[in-house]
Amino acid sequence: MTSVTGTPFELATKGLDAPLAVVDLAAFDANAADLLRRAEGKPLRLVSKSVRCRALLARALAKPGFAGLMCYSLAEALWLSGERTADDIVVAYPTVDHAALRALAADERARTEITIMVDSVEHLDLVDAALGPGHPEIRVALELDASWRPVPGLHVGTRRSPVFTPRQSAELARKVLARKGFRLVGVMAYEGQIAGLPDAGGTLVRWMQRRSAAELARRRAAAVAAVRALTELEFVNGGGTGSIETTRSDDSVTEIAAGSGLIGPTLFDGYSHFRPRPAALFALPVVRRPARGIATLYSGGYIASGPASESRLPSPYLPAGLKLLGVEGAGEVQTPVTGKAARNLRLGDRVWLRHAKAGELAERFTEYHLISGDQLERTVPTYRGEGKNFG
Repeated sequence: MTSVTGTPFELATKGLDAPLAVVDLAAFDANAADLLRRAEGKPLRLVSKSVRCRALLARALAKPGFAGLMCYSLAEALWLSGERTADDIVVAYPTVDHAALRALAADERARTEITIMVDSVEHLDLVDAALGPGHPEIRVALELDASWRPVPGLHVGTRRSPVFTPRQSAELARKVLARKGFRLVGVMAYEGQIAGLPDAGGTLVRWMQRRSAAELARRRAAAVAAVRALTELEFVNGGGTGSIETTRSDDSVTEIAAGSGLIGPTLFDGYSHFRPRPAALFALPVVRRPARGIATLYSGGYIASGPASESRLPSPYLPAGLKLLGVEGAGEVQTPVTGKAARNLRLGDRVWLRHAKAGELAERFTEYHLISGDQLERTVPTYRGEGKNFG
């Protein structure tokens, strides 16, 4: 008998075959409450790519304090709008999808609910080329680059928008306002070097994040003021799960984007000021015993996006004390694990693992089993289970 026998995960799914994925609703709800506590009343826009399951998106949006969705694809936003999952959706990344743009232009309700992102006149040109002259009004938001550039040539943060200064923000805003067929409604700035970079690794990271947050607060406030001097804005979005505290203190920000904190993947174990509970887990069955101290699991190569490193590998969770083999890692068809607990694993036993990132687990499973305690509450489809792939 393995040490996971009798755990709530095992009891809730005892009649199911692995591989399978579960979401612990108690952990999910506790994580949602913690995100809202950290936001201190500032609305949270739910990041859909961190969840990728309509049932869970709806569960979070039903909680007071969550308001609207942030999607990563216009096609995804159109689908969620059509399914009535939300009526306020911001697409966080510029789109070059002509078919989706045509679908947006043809859907009067969707045009009132969906905002697309732009950071250059070329994005406006592309929309015009896709839709033709005289197209219906398209809601757009301007993205401000939130990276930290303390000295010339040094860029700390994600590579996103070319718009960096308040002057550049105002210049682009003027060009949007001068174009027929567009309505500027918002500004977005994602501070990835704070929100997406664990700070528990050392004082240098925390020093960088403090300096970056202070610089961004000044620059973002000036950029927002420059745009507001030209037009009214419905929202100014910033942050992410890892930066809620600093983002909420920026008075120029009206809402905070968050989503990964609901799931609690392993990359969020490295923050010093908050710790989400692991809400999403997946189980793999033991299919081989190649040696006394090694058990080989079926499949498991669910590698997270980002720089190729050990931090992107799935992590054995239960039974405690298991680890991957350095020379083999997590493979497409098999994943060996070792450790003291491996000696007691038998064929057919399960090992529970956590993914490194939040939403990407849903790309590997067509359904999530939602559990409450040791009971299976219901089984719901992921995006994949609904036949959707927005990659």
